[in-house]
Amino acid sequence: MTKPLALATTPEGIVPALLAHLNSLDVETMLGFYDPDGMIVDAGGTPHAGRAGIGAELEKYFSLGLEMSITQRHLFVAGNIALLILDWSYVGIARDGTAVNMVATATDIARRGEDGLWRYLIDNPFGSARRETA
Repeated sequence: MTKPLALATTPEGIVPALLAHLNSLDVETMLGFYDPDGMIVDAGGTPHAGRAGIGAELEKYFSLGLEMSITQRHLFVAGNIALLILDWSYVGIARDGTAVNMVATATDIARRGEDGLWRYLIDNPFGSARRETA
């Protein structure tokens, strides 16, 4: 059983809490960071909601076995909603021996719950990426 990590009590605490959850490399731990109505958007622009959908996407990242680095570009807060623009990267040698240099800019939304804690509502890791539409 995984031990839950602390969630942010302020908007400024969202990124440190996010990093702690991500770098646990544990899907169950990271799922605790998401709002019950949350979703993650894959590189193709498809949203995945629910524990199973989000968990499957997280497993792709965690299977690398690398810790993420994040630089916060912007944080905009309106009441109980926060918009985060984050530069992130996975750089190093993956568990399977493959060299990884994955770098992107995320556009994410967090929401403060009734308990006063901030959780991810929309996790859009490739938020600024150009996506082709059918």
